[in-house]
Amino acid sequence: MLGSTYGTLTTNSRHARAVACGQAPGPAVHVHSRAAAGGTAEGVDDVDVSGRPLTSAVPDLDRFFHPESVALIGASDADGRPNTGITRQLLAWAERVGARLHPVHPSRPAVFGIPCVPSVAALPEPVDLAVLLVRDPLPVIEELDGSKVRFAVVFASGFAETGPEGAAAQARLAAAARGAGLRLLGPNTNLNAFEKFRDDLDGPAIALITQSGHQGRPVFSLQELGIRLSHWAPTGNEADLETSDFISYFATRPEVGAIALYAEGLKDGRGFLLAADRAARAKVPVVAVKVGRTETGARTAASHTGKLTGSDAAVDAAMRQFGVIRVDGLDELQDTAALLARARPPLAEGVVVYSISGGTGAHFSDLATAAGLTLPALSPEKQTELHQWIPDDLSVANPVDNGGHPVGDWRGRKIIDAILADPSVGVLICPITGPFPPMSDKLAQDLVDAAEQTDKLVCVVWGSPVGTEDAYRTTLLGSSRVATFRTFANCITAVRAYLGHHRFTASYRSPFEDAPRTPSPSLRKVRDLLRPGDRLSEHAAKQLLRAYGIRVPREQLVTSAAAAVRAAGLVGYPVVMKASAPQLAHKTELGLVRLGLTSASQVRDTYRELTDIARYEGVELDGVLVCQMVERGVEMVVGMSQDPLFGPTVTVGIGGVLVEVLRDAAIGIPPFGEDQARAMLAELRGRALLDGVRGAPPADVDALVEVVLRVQRMALELGDHLAELDVNPLMVLERGQGAVALDALAICR
Repeated sequence: MLGSTYGTLTTNSRHARAVACGQAPGPAVHVHSRAAAGGTAEGVDDVDVSGRPLTSAVPDLDRFFHPESVALIGASDADGRPNTGITRQLLAWAERVGARLHPVHPSRPAVFGIPCVPSVAALPEPVDLAVLLVRDPLPVIEELDGSKVRFAVVFASGFAETGPEGAAAQARLAAAARGAGLRLLGPNTNLNAFEKFRDDLDGPAIALITQSGHQGRPVFSLQELGIRLSHWAPTGNEADLETSDFISYFATRPEVGAIALYAEGLKDGRGFLLAADRAARAKVPVVAVKVGRTETGARTAASHTGKLTGSDAAVDAAMRQFGVIRVDGLDELQDTAALLARARPPLAEGVVVYSISGGTGAHFSDLATAAGLTLPALSPEKQTELHQWIPDDLSVANPVDNGGHPVGDWRGRKIIDAILADPSVGVLICPITGPFPPMSDKLAQDLVDAAEQTDKLVCVVWGSPVGTEDAYRTTLLGSSRVATFRTFANCITAVRAYLGHHRFTASYRSPFEDAPRTPSPSLRKVRDLLRPGDRLSEHAAKQLLRAYGIRVPREQLVTSAAAAVRAAGLVGYPVVMKASAPQLAHKTELGLVRLGLTSASQVRDTYRELTDIARYEGVELDGVLVCQMVERGVEMVVGMSQDPLFGPTVTVGIGGVLVEVLRDAAIGIPPFGEDQARAMLAELRGRALLDGVRGAPPADVDALVEVVLRVQRMALELGDHLAELDVNPLMVLERGQGAVALDALAICR
């Protein structure tokens, strides 16, 4: 990178109902709210029950982006030196932002005619920003201690991206910055923060955050299409200042209409959630490309930035839960961010496709509908109105096909205005697959003129591969009200994100506001069950569930055939018998489960069979479970695990013996409430099973949601003690009858 080149650088459930069904309800999940996780904080003074922060400070970065004075350490004007080019760029940048720049070099009296000082100690005034063009920045950061420098930028590479030794060096650098009382950008960053931004553009702007400078170029180039950019934060290795800091800061800036993010790794999962929450509450959209969807991508990202990418499924869930719009390509990033930055909130969800070709309209409509956009049929009255200008043999229901000729005269504008006047229409999309002047010129101008007269979103897809046509370059790109795209896919992605963002923020409530701050009584009940490194037997794991109000079957743990017969009589026939031992994670595969036993003789014989198999397999049992048999219901899985980035996460999915084959599960990142628990269920491909299929009655979804929330409470309270919890199957019974945890696995940390 640059440095080496230069050589000198709650749960708050509405508690729909108690999970009873023959068992006393567990501890209430609702907790009282304290201060909301909003506003600028001087520090973190509010934590949840697990000790994790519920608020975060918004760093004051005004003096970073607009300093009054700058120290350039390692400045040069020698011909052929890379530092000379950087010095020249920073001189120009300082002049643009109105900052006084002080070159620092031990042996040069002046740089580009500006007097040099030999060291940081000789600076004539306190400076807001120190830019380090040195190979080894650590001594300079230590020298800045006590100098009242507020920010430092380190370009040098060779830190965490290179491996353990580099990571240790980066840790020393971060510690030195903390000791010096300054905030550090980098190392392994670049000059993007000091680019020349166009100042002749108006309207809401895009603020850009990238961990790789080159990957931000497509978004930065949007300025050439008339779209304003306000900031660019190249975070590099994030030894100190990180992505979350810049999201939080940009979300408070009045000029920022959207935040575009390219992330290779997230430094702090909790910090990212708090920042995304702040942006969601401010209704500022965050559009992100996050590397690491595949093993290859994750490995490459780690080698480049030296940060943990985390489980991509958890990252995806966290972004969705907090309203971050994840896209895959840089082209999608630029188009989606541009639309979200500039478009006004939608007046309706309906999308109308308007074209001069039936084939174009049908093709686009297919893709839009498959992507989840709503294309309402226009009312008979509206269709009659449109047929005043469009031949009767053409369809105007939606998509609207005008046949071509009406766009060439006065009828074209009438059609557009009539569509936009329909109250069910919030977005009009006109795909123009290729230029056909003069008709395409007239159509483009009519769309621009109509967009100026409406609060509804007007989008155009200009499909010409040339892109030099006047209708595109001047008419469409010259409009701040028309959103112009080059591909169907990018238009659909952006419009879906636009409607989804406003739908999300309209009802968004910060989950941090009602996160539990104090332990529940259940925590005291289970302390003795949890020992570091232990794997709990099924019986012990169910005790854990019972303590948190999750229903389990009637059962007894026995150690003799006679006791098994007595237990079966108490539990009630038919019964299930299972071998019980901490090391038995998959009992069925070993033949250690028997179902539907209906007599004392069967129970007696089964006890002997199970103990014989266990002895043969070398498994030391703590007993045999004699359990109530629960036959009818939907088998689900609910559990928690530890994500390396976000900590405890909660999973719900289709359960049973095929859980690892189907892999139909959704992840929630605590804290979350009932609405999010229900949203997790909506993500499942097999969600319809809960509604009843092939004559089965609807399942008790409310009980399932309550179990998810109780497992979340366990995740929050026991996260430091519990590595993994797996409730599978959780049998969700008929509506109104609850849910029963038939089996459970728990592993302590």
